[in-house]
Parts: sequence; structure tokens; C-alpha cells
Amino acid sequence: MVEGYVRVAAATPKIKVADVEYNKQAIMKMMDEAEKEGVQLLVFPELVLSAYTCGDLFHQKALIAACEDALDEICEHSRGSEILHVIGIPYYAVNKLYNCAAVVQNGRLLAIIPKKNLPNYGEFYERRWFTPGQEKVVNVIHHSKRTGDSYAVPFGMNVLIQAENNPDFILACEICEDIWVPDPPSTRHCLAGATVIANASASDEMVGKDSYRRELIRSASARLVTAYIYANAGDGESTTDLVFGGQDLLAENGTLVKEGHRFDTGMYIADLDLEKLVQERARMTTYPEQNTDLLEQYEIVTVCLREENAEKRGILLREKLAADARHLRRYIDPHPFVPGNPAERNARCEEIFTIQALGLKKRLEHIGAKYAVVGISGGLDSTLALLVMAKAFDLLGLPRENIISVTMPAFGTTDRTYHNAVLLTQCLGATLREINIRESVLQHFKDIGHDPDDHSVTYENGQARERTQILMDVANQVNGIVVGTGDLSELALGWATYNGDHMSMYAVNVGVPKTLVRYLVRFVAETSEDEALKNCLFDIYDTPVSPELLPPTGDGTIAQKTEDLVGPYELHDFFLYQILRFGFRPKKVYALALRAFSNQSREKNGEAGYDEETIYKWLQKFYWRFFSQQFKRSCLPDGPKVGSVAVSPRGDLRMPSDAAANLWIAELQEFDKEYHG
Repeated sequence: MVEGYVRVAAATPKIKVADVEYNKQAIMKMMDEAEKEGVQLLVFPELVLSAYTCGDLFHQKALIAACEDALDEICEHSRGSEILHVIGIPYYAVNKLYNCAAVVQNGRLLAIIPKKNLPNYGEFYERRWFTPGQEKVVNVIHHSKRTGDSYAVPFGMNVLIQAENNPDFILACEICEDIWVPDPPSTRHCLAGATVIANASASDEMVGKDSYRRELIRSASARLVTAYIYANAGDGESTTDLVFGGQDLLAENGTLVKEGHRFDTGMYIADLDLEKLVQERARMTTYPEQNTDLLEQYEIVTVCLREENAEKRGILLREKLAADARHLRRYIDPHPFVPGNPAERNARCEEIFTIQALGLKKRLEHIGAKYAVVGISGGLDSTLALLVMAKAFDLLGLPRENIISVTMPAFGTTDRTYHNAVLLTQCLGATLREINIRESVLQHFKDIGHDPDDHSVTYENGQARERTQILMDVANQVNGIVVGTGDLSELALGWATYNGDHMSMYAVNVGVPKTLVRYLVRFVAETSEDEALKNCLFDIYDTPVSPELLPPTGDGTIAQKTEDLVGPYELHDFFLYQILRFGFRPKKVYALALRAFSNQSREKNGEAGYDEETIYKWLQKFYWRFFSQQFKRSCLPDGPKVGSVAVSPRGDLRMPSDAAANLWIAELQEFDKEYHG
């Protein structure tokens, strides 16, 4: 299993009303299936042993006794298995009948957790048969007819199941209606430390209820920053007045990771990242620390969670991570900054575009500037910056002619990018200024004694700084500001010339990663009614990313492609998201990248994947550049944050410029050592 993940499942078996033997066999069959699939936590629906719709049969002692016997058999069936099973059952305790969730593992009944909120409205009549559960935990004695053993079992709502071999795993349970009330028990459970909530449910179907149910579980997992496993009753329940459609839901911190098919039975498995949840709770200063006073009111049951198969031990760590990644039971998005759904992606692009424009609008308003200057290269970043400037000027009611778009051809400029820079400026109605910097750069090389045939970093950065100097001086001429074009990905990698393109008076792209820059430009192209602008933007979208600081090839095409030098931006953006958003360790980032960028994961979209060596190479490069280039980020100009990942030294990334990368690089180098389990 990839570090931090736990494999969970929600199961809805086909049952029969009041046929406890049939239901028991259906449950045990799914338990066996879960064993084969490596599941660690398996959650069944509410009252699954008896069926939820037994009505007044719950008053029959024969039914309750049969359920108790069946639970004993299920306990015995679980012997030898470290899967945690949560099973809905009617349970007689302390002279009352309760609607409960029984927690079973390895031959033992670990806890009985009663339902607190019993609905007695509409189609529900639970108070006719059951007593509301209490938070206080008492012990009940479980007598096993199979083994002859008798032992105390915690009974009450305040029970936490904690894994001694996985400190991030703390399980609590609630039942159906408990999540629908204003103050769900899960809130209290999570304040006491629970990271996983299991809900054994029987929620009937009505028109539109599925979407409400889905949002209820998703939002509960977000509000509580928890994993939520919701197993719902389905086929086999009585249809006298109702229909139960299943709809099992597995959520993680606001994301619906897996959803079962409605009106069907089955088991739905997903790997949920508990490490990410714990990291998120630690990062959010508004998420309360574990309430120790509240925790004293809980009974803690310690268990050992099922671990990986022994055959994975004794192999190279790198091979193990690759194997774990291949078997991860969830989708890992290779483009976490870019929504896969086109409608959602367009909405995201429009929102970000507006945030950028409003940020620039406020800056121009504040300083009273009527003009703004940008260096336009015909590449993606400067294109997006110019588009944002046009929108900001429209919002301010300023003429677009006040945007000074400066193209500065030099040694690496190609006809394609030059013509696109000119055409884009014309389409947007900005003022174009062309300033060829060849002679001034050559003079500069002469002044410092640099040979123009030496295409080293001095040759490249000399051009970048000359361009920035020109932009600053032009801004002084018009009493305006220079708008920066560098994006989040370039800043993370330090792919910017210090005090060159690194510097401006307001940086509109500073919060936008390269993978999203492309889609923002494409979004404007797709929504533009100007055919000339549309065609120009699509050509810019298709142009290879390049600083164009080295002479073109013999046929006049771009010779210097950024991704050949620093690596694919889609990989680096993935690394950036996992590292800064969640603080994951290098080996986990590597494993997740293997899963996200494998050929199998990508082939359905017609995209090529990356092999293990390529991912490993560029991950090492990312860490080296990220640490060594922090000094450039420590003095960034202002710019708007647009997402949850940002590198502003004034907000999201307060990192020393001289921090050592040794710890992170050393972990990656362990890949070549033996893994000993």
C-alpha cells in the first residue's frame, strides 16, 4: 500500500427480509471477497443482518436471537482476518432494543455502537421498536456459543477504534439519520480524534434524494476533514411502501472518491489517504486540536490493521513503490491544477482570469496609473498577461491603447513568435512598440568582455536583463507600471533570470501553474468571437515553451525548448501540488506520480505516460531546483493568489533561502537500497 493510504470498502449485499441465515451468508461471502482484495475496513448497511424493513417483527424474540447467533458466526468466520468489519444489527442490551453497528475483527466482537437519532417522521417509525443510543459507554457481555468464551464488549456511541500499527487510523461509527441532523455524532467523534467515519445506513429512494445524499456525505467529509464510508441498504429490502437503491459513497475531505451504482448490489473499494487528512488538519489553524477532555469520555479499542502481503518484502524499495502504485485503488489526477471536466475547467479558467484582472485593476487604481507595460514574446505567459491587462483596462474604463506591448527581438527570436506577438497586440487594441535589443546586448557583452559566441548563462541572462531594463524605463516614460509575466511553475523551479523576467511591479501570473496557463489561453481562444484573435491564440497554445535566448535552428524554428532542459511541466506541476499542498515525502510523491502518469492511466485519454526512470530523474531535479532557487522567490513582486498552492514569501511559502535539500534528496537515493520491510 502506498504510504498513508488505507483500503476501505462499502458493501451492499442482496438480502431477504427477516431471513437472517440468508443475510449472514451474503455478508460472509463479501467478507471473503474483501479479504482477497486487500481491504482493511469493510462497512455494511444498517440492520443488514435482519433487513431494515422488518417493521414489528423487531418485537419478535426469534428474530433478535437469530441475529445474535448470526453475529457470533460472523465473528468466528472473521477469525484469522485483520479486516475491520462494521455490520448493522438489531441488538438487545441493558433491557432495551437498539439499532446498532457491530465492529468485528479476527474472531472477536470489538464494540457495539448504537444509533442516537431515531427518525419518527414521514416513512420512518424507528422509535416504535428501538431506543436512542447514549454517548456513555458501558460494558455488555458477549457469550460465544461457538467457542464458549465470554468477554466484555464496549456498548455506546463514544467508542474509537485505533490502529496501533497506523496512528493516522482512528475509526468511529454513526448510523444513517445521525448524519442528517444539525449536530451529527461524527462532529464530536472527529473532535475526539477520529479520522475515519463509518456510516451503516438505510436511506430509501425518492426523486432527487440521491444528489442530496451525495452532497451530504461529500460536505461532511470536507467539514470534518475526514474519510467517510457510507454503506446504504439496497436490493432485498421490503418494497411494500419504499425502495432502497444502495448508493454507497466513499469520500475524503470533500472529494467523492468512489460511488456505488444505484439500484444495484456490490462492494465498492477505494484507497483513502489518511496521511493527507492528518496533514490538512495540522495545516488548518482553525481545525481544533484533539479535545483531551472529550477524549476521556471515549472508550479506546486498540487493534492491528491488516498490512501488506509478505511477498512484497525483500525487494528493492523502488520496485515496491512501483508495485504499490500500480495496485492503488483510486484515480490520481495527473493534472491537479486543471479540472478534467470541460465545463468545470472553463468555469475555473473564467474565475482565475477574473481574479487576475481584478488584482491588476486594484493596483492600477491605487497608484493612479493610466498606463501599463508588458514584454510580449509570442509565448504563453506573456500572452496571458496581456489578455489579463486588456480585461483590467476594460474594467477600469481605460482605453486599451494605454497598454504598451513591447516586443524585443534578439538572437533567439523566431518568425513564428514575433508575428504572433505583433498580431496579438493588434487584435487586443494595445499599443505596439518594437525595440530590437541585439545591438544593445552586443554592446553590453563588449563592455563586460563576454564573447558573443559563448552561449553560456551570461549570454542568455544578458538578454533577459536588457529586456527588463527597457520595460522599466518605458514604464517611467508613460508614468505606468511593468506587469510581470512569470508563472507559478517557473517560480517553483527558479526558471527565471534574477532581476530579469523575475522582476516587475505587479505579477499577474504568479499564482498560475504552467499547465493551467495553457488552458487559460485556450479558454480565451475558444470563447473569443474575433477569428483573428482566436487563430492567433491557438497557434500560441501550440508553440513549444521556450525563452528563445539561443539562436534558432537552421530552418528558423525554436532551438531552445524549456521542457528539454528542466523537464515536463506537467510532471513538475504534479510534484509541486503534492509537495506544497500536502507536504508529502519524496517516496510518496514518486509513487503517486507513477500511478498518475503510467501508460495504463493515460492511454484512455490518448496521452503517453512516463516510465519510472523519467519520473525519478525529474523529481530529483525538482527538489534540487526548488531548494536552490528559493532566493528568487524571497523577493517576488506582488501578485494575486488564485489557488491553494502559492509561493509568495509574504503568505504561503515562508521558506529560508539557504535551506538544505539533503534530507529530501537522500530519501530519493534510498531507491537503490534494499527494502527490508
